[in-house]
Amino acid sequence: MLAALGFATIAVLLLVTMTKRASVLVALILLPVLAALIGGFAGDLGELTLGGLSKVAPTGIMIAFAVLYFSLMVDAGLFDPLIRALLRAAQGDPLRITVATAVLTLCVALDGDGASTFLITVSALLPVYKRLGMNPLVLSGVVCLGAGVMNMVPWGGPTVRAMAALKLDSSEVFNPVLPAMGFGVAWVLMASYLLGRRERNRLGALSPPAPATDARQGEDEPDAREPVASTSAAAAEPSRQATATTADGQEPQALRSPGDGPGAVRVPPLPRTWLNIFNLLLTITLVACLIQEVLPLPVLFVLGFAIAVLVNHPTWEQQQALLDKHAKSVVLVTTMIFAAGVLTGILSGTKMIDEMAEAFVSVVPDSFGSHLPVVVAVTGMPLSLVFTPDAYYFGVLPVLAETANGFGTDPAEVARAAILGQMTTGFPLSPLTASTFILVGMSGVSLGEHQRFIFRWAFATTLVMTAGALVTGAFSL
Repeated sequence: MLAALGFATIAVLLLVTMTKRASVLVALILLPVLAALIGGFAGDLGELTLGGLSKVAPTGIMIAFAVLYFSLMVDAGLFDPLIRALLRAAQGDPLRITVATAVLTLCVALDGDGASTFLITVSALLPVYKRLGMNPLVLSGVVCLGAGVMNMVPWGGPTVRAMAALKLDSSEVFNPVLPAMGFGVAWVLMASYLLGRRERNRLGALSPPAPATDARQGEDEPDAREPVASTSAAAAEPSRQATATTADGQEPQALRSPGDGPGAVRVPPLPRTWLNIFNLLLTITLVACLIQEVLPLPVLFVLGFAIAVLVNHPTWEQQQALLDKHAKSVVLVTTMIFAAGVLTGILSGTKMIDEMAEAFVSVVPDSFGSHLPVVVAVTGMPLSLVFTPDAYYFGVLPVLAETANGFGTDPAEVARAAILGQMTTGFPLSPLTASTFILVGMSGVSLGEHQRFIFRWAFATTLVMTAGALVTGAFSL
């Protein structure tokens, strides 16, 4: 009963979001609540929902301040040199931009943390895509592919869970599939090339040249020789005053910024060059601390934003303007994360996930015993849409590994097969992971559109790596 109810909840969720019959936000909240009521958990609904919200609260806090931090840096022009460099290198070519997106994602995702990967890559590249008129689904899709493959690293969540669940080490789980991972990286680069070529064809031949090329010619595009202007850059200079002459010829009066009147504390602005250097050093330090996990991620972003806003926008009026400007982005992303917390809280608290795991294992025919590694590898990516990583790796994987062991197959082979797709290539599409909503929220696309656009490419990544694992002997057919 609970297993059927859980599978039905996930199926309806995917159906209504992919067909746009309901918004993801509404579906994530109301469908699990309805399932809990049908399952007889009305009395525990408050506790189950609150438990799920509490679990994702740190992620929600981190994302709120991370979005504010990177939005501030975009406004301040931190990424302008990177944007101009990419535009110069790409020469207005969407294909080159798409491949560069894949390369950047593969590098940034080495830390094994999807949330920080999405925050950094999307913040840096979305302005480029907007300037060239490229489809943001290409951005979210290529980042999804790159982050999915790199989530296989030994310090990534899926591999850590697989090793813990079966009491194995990285030499038994990760090292044998490293060549297969190389196949996956090569496929991601190939897929980005194909997607980029398709986007180039959609936009047509760039003649007359794209804005980036026109900008270098210089007459009507001042940003060819200067950093891209931003509203926050102007706001960061409160001492800059314009003068105006009144109609009756009175003495010109200074036009003051808010909080600049008599008695206000004067905060002299930093020179723009030094401010850019400070922002760069602060961001590098923040990213290094994120990778090293010096402090919990929410704490790092809270501190980083507080320091950044104090230096870049020292007055309260400027800080309030910044918050007003980016409030929409913060609300859109954080509400999705908390809505996902309602879904996972109810599915986990009612034990629906556990029952779903047992039901899935029970339908695996005994004749598949000797072929379980291949079956696990091929089904792992699609099942990322159904099972949370904890439910799969701690609920499903041990049973599958024990079943394979009964047929003379090394349980380590099942673990290797699992990390080729389950919450690796599949996690940036799953509604069960909060980081997915960071990716789609910051890219400005809906979850259903993102899934329809990139699912087959992500599934192909798993198939390519499975073939690579078979060829290199990571597991047998």
